[in-house]
Amino acid sequence: MSLLRAAELPSLLGGELLGDPDAAFSRLAPLADADADSIAFLAHPRYRAQLDASAAGCVIAAPALREALAGRRAALLHDDPYLAFARLTQWWAARVRPAGVPGVHASAVVEPLARVHASATVGPLAYVGAGAVVGPHAVVGAQAHIGRDAWIGEGTRLMPRATLLDGCRIGARGIVHGGAVIGADGFGFAPDAGAGGAWVKIEQLGAVEIGDEVEIGANTCIDRGALADTVIGDGVKLDNLVQIGHNVRVGAHSAFAGCVGVAGSATIGRFCTAGGGAIILGHLELVDHVHISAATVITRSILKPGSYSGMFPFDDNAAWEKNAATLRQLHALRDRLRALEKRT
Repeated sequence: MSLLRAAELPSLLGGELLGDPDAAFSRLAPLADADADSIAFLAHPRYRAQLDASAAGCVIAAPALREALAGRRAALLHDDPYLAFARLTQWWAARVRPAGVPGVHASAVVEPLARVHASATVGPLAYVGAGAVVGPHAVVGAQAHIGRDAWIGEGTRLMPRATLLDGCRIGARGIVHGGAVIGADGFGFAPDAGAGGAWVKIEQLGAVEIGDEVEIGANTCIDRGALADTVIGDGVKLDNLVQIGHNVRVGAHSAFAGCVGVAGSATIGRFCTAGGGAIILGHLELVDHVHISAATVITRSILKPGSYSGMFPFDDNAAWEKNAATLRQLHALRDRLRALEKRT
């Protein structure tokens, strides 16, 4: 069991400590489930009622809640409680999760000419192809597949049954969750009129280049490029079941929620976000700091930062919400129009 003294919180996270510095806590928990041995957090004022009802021994919250935190065993006042709690979860995980055991499991297959660093871990039934490089402290989980000439950076973890195919590269401190496939063929076919429109495969000769500190969710697919590489920038976060088409470029620190689809050759800027189920059509450009609402379909390039929403057509978020409100009134407006027409 990992114990954390309240006195350690400011040095780990910043902020101001209230209460007993010697109080020790053995778990992290949501406000509703926390007990006196738990550390919880409050990131939004709308959950103030949960704070009042919570038995949490320590709460990380904004300075404005100083009075509401009185009487707790301890509390940490922090300008960004959500960020502080995120960093605390990383500290906690590093202490409670078992570390990988360096070395290659007896059942794994490592082809000749592959290079596996002595500090790396290759799990049961994993495969590492010829010419592949597994960097220092990297972890290749059970049944994971590393293709020929692929490259895994320092500290990156491939979870069980993750796949990094031939020639694809991922940088340092990344995470690839189970079922993800990096480097499958892009969807490229040419119709052959002489054969009645039968499809002729366009061989996908590029690879996938992924930067540092990228997290790729379960069953997400990133297709290799047709000629040039598909490129995912540093710090990108992709949720489960995301589809990234061939030759897409995603800028650093962008984040896509589950079931987002990006069609081939789209270029996404830095610090962009896309809500669940959003679609970005191929060959479009999104500049930096574009934010797409869930289920929105992007059919044209976006050259101005901002928030965008809607299906057909999407629009600036504020304008789309006004139009959506008007749309709800169309039935009543139709009835009024018919009544006026009858009078004339």
